[in-house]
Amino acid sequence: MKDDVPNLKDFQTRLRDEAGEDLADIATAEPTKKTQIIAIYGKGGIGKSFTLANLSHMMAEQGKRVLLIGCDPKSDTTSLLFGGKACPTIIETSTRKSLAGEQVAIGDVCFKRGGVFAMELGGPEVGRGCGGRGIIHGFELLEKLGFHDWDFDFVLLDFLGDVVCGGFGLPIARDMAQKVILVGSNDLQSLYVANNVCSAVEYFRKLGGNVGVAGLVVNKDDDSGEAQAFAKAAGIPVLASIPQDDDLRRKSASYQIVGTEASVWGPLFAELGLNVAEAPPVRPTPLSQDALLALFDGSETGAGFVLEPATDADMRGKNAAPKASLEVIYDEA
Repeated sequence: MKDDVPNLKDFQTRLRDEAGEDLADIATAEPTKKTQIIAIYGKGGIGKSFTLANLSHMMAEQGKRVLLIGCDPKSDTTSLLFGGKACPTIIETSTRKSLAGEQVAIGDVCFKRGGVFAMELGGPEVGRGCGGRGIIHGFELLEKLGFHDWDFDFVLLDFLGDVVCGGFGLPIARDMAQKVILVGSNDLQSLYVANNVCSAVEYFRKLGGNVGVAGLVVNKDDDSGEAQAFAKAAGIPVLASIPQDDDLRRKSASYQIVGTEASVWGPLFAELGLNVAEAPPVRPTPLSQDALLALFDGSETGAGFVLEPATDADMRGKNAAPKASLEVIYDEA
């Protein structure tokens, strides 16, 4: 009879061991879903739209079915892809259709070029709503349009990285994407944003999330090396370095696609397309503020500066006056 009694102490130990295991670090052999949903983050103006328009076009040339979704209220993700033409956004179209008592159809908001399907979520007018809430509302509309039934190899989401509200962190917080790609340059502000996104990924991994960072795309690379140093310190790969080049600048400004085999820049974007497709999501190591500053020349970042605390008298200025002490003084016995 004694042998039939379960060893509850061992069972309790196994439960504790399983509870303490970081499930986010358990790699699966095969992806559970065919479609790779990839969220691209970066500082505003760093070149995400340029990178994504050319990347998506090249991936389509490589035989992939690609859906590009702009999730920036500026709605400029698809402008390069469509030769500077602004396409109607999901939010503005939904509002207009709703007022007319009509339903939004795919053809109202999704357009295609060179094998790439693309759309813009859009956002509220200035001062009239929350951009992050607009993102959430946009994805709710996508679900109604059948997002989960669409057949794509890759869905690329263009997110503004220097806005920290919840709507812009949706793919990370809700495990909507399998991986994140960062776009940065050799400047402190863009790497600060990239580091912030790494911090967000790490935060949600600790809560049981599974989104990882697949790597960094260095845009406008001037060979100074700070972006590469950041990637190494954060434990993420560099997927491509797009040089700071006048030809690229001119072509981007005139809405010309360079992510094509017909362009001299084709091999660069072809390699980026393969790296984006194959790079596994990894758990990044966010840098502290001091460690981030240490990547740059101290003369540029104020390294070694000692903070001087302000005093109450400093704050009061000409209104400064001795303050009566609250100390209780007893008469001598």
